[in-house]
Amino acid sequence: MVRAAAAQLSPVLFSRSGTIEKICTLIAKAAADGVELLVFPETVVPYYPYFSFILAPAAMGPEHLRLYEESVSVPSAATDAVAAAARRGGVVVVLGVNERDHGSLYNAQLVFDADGSLVLHRRKITPTYHERMVWGQGDGSGLTTGGWARSPAGSITTRSRAMPS
Repeated sequence: MVRAAAAQLSPVLFSRSGTIEKICTLIAKAAADGVELLVFPETVVPYYPYFSFILAPAAMGPEHLRLYEESVSVPSAATDAVAAAARRGGVVVVLGVNERDHGSLYNAQLVFDADGSLVLHRRKITPTYHERMVWGQGDGSGLTTGGWARSPAGSITTRSRAMPS
């Protein structure tokens, strides 16, 4: 049996580094409590783009750029910090991030094994509704299971299964 936990935390708004620090602290606490699998919310790093709900597309520019600047590149110092925390605690970590890659943003999930290795990197295939103003489409290459030492593991984001093909 695997002891699993869902992390409930608010990000440090507008701060990738602050949110990563908070996540690493929670990984250490979960490890001390015997958690073996710790799952974080969708795009918790740096934060979910709620501005896309309330701003007209033409007015989103400054908020979109701020999100872009604070988003995570894979690999990066941010992913290295999470990998190190997973390794120190011996915890498998599933982490939702806004991923920055070649000028685009993606809703991505990263799965780190308990040894700190990144075993799965998945992008949401079809962002829903207003999310399409923020995130690019994933290509499906992450629709696989990772090589988690205990058993294969995969991940999926909100409404991914509800989108038509």
